Amino acid sequence: MNSPKPYDPTGIQYYSIPSFLFNTGRSLPVRVAYRSFNSTLPRAVCVPTSEHSHINTTNNFTSGALKDYHVVVVAMLGNGESSSPSNTVTFPQPLYQDCVNASHELFTKHLNINELEAVIGFGMGGQQAYYWMCMRPDFVKSAVVICGSARTSPFNYTLLDGTAAALRSSAGYSIEKARQQGIELTAGLHGYGKVTCAWSTSSAWFKKELFRTVLGLETISEFIEMYDSAFKGWNAADLLALVKMWQLGDVGALRDDGSYVKALEDITGRVLVIASRRDYYFSPEESAIELNYLKLGTLEILETIWGHAAGTGACKEDSEQIDRMIATFLGYN
Repeated sequence: MNSPKPYDPTGIQYYSIPSFLFNTGRSLPVRVAYRSFNSTLPRAVCVPTSEHSHINTTNNFTSGALKDYHVVVVAMLGNGESSSPSNTVTFPQPLYQDCVNASHELFTKHLNINELEAVIGFGMGGQQAYYWMCMRPDFVKSAVVICGSARTSPFNYTLLDGTAAALRSSAGYSIEKARQQGIELTAGLHGYGKVTCAWSTSSAWFKKELFRTVLGLETISEFIEMYDSAFKGWNAADLLALVKMWQLGDVGALRDDGSYVKALEDITGRVLVIASRRDYYFSPEESAIELNYLKLGTLEILETIWGHAAGTGACKEDSEQIDRMIATFLGYN
């Protein structure tokens, strides 16, 4: 669950790529932000950040399922830590392909890692895990997709389109455009949290008033304000870049024929998909459809009312269950 916290730069490092070729055909210098945990251990795992997290707010599982792995948390392009609209003038719209390619260069040319035991991601990080399996099958052994999908569903796309429209209309987005022209103002005025706070959990979560019993708030208005304030430090243009990348998520785009079914069928590694019963963004029903096309896929469903937020670490019971699922899955590698 997103709540107001000051930005934490602890342990974050940066790898610079002097000329990075984006999927759009443009080349720019970029930086990739990352943090390594247990770097002396031989087996490596990549944990990409998600749509609402920075490196140090990403669940890295290093105290549980991944305690015996070298874990590298990598910030997605566009999230404000790696190269993004807020820190790079005329930054192009990033795609998952760009995130995978930049991270692959980080691993192979900077960290001297030539194989990943797994890519484990939540939300957009889970979508990126699917892209890793399709793009780098000889580099990644397996993937754990937590509340994510290989293709953004039409319903999910529509939810996100309203968010994108709100961001484009926000004062923060206009201010960011002005900043890029040399006018120094703040780009944090966007109301992103208010637009998205109802979708993070579920209607059952609100009906049971867990904002009172778990979060200790008195009113729904307090919850809305708390959730929205968690994004005040986020740049509107960065958020829009992430939303658009999320909308465009489709491993079928990696193929000339555009078939996401064939892209899934071509995945040779093992994939664990962990879905949340009431996830409005990535439904278990969509996950079950995708699983039909995987050679070595496993679907686990969290029976929880925390919805999409079940994958964030917001609920201790859900987090412990996810950790056990990951530990069991990796035990077969």
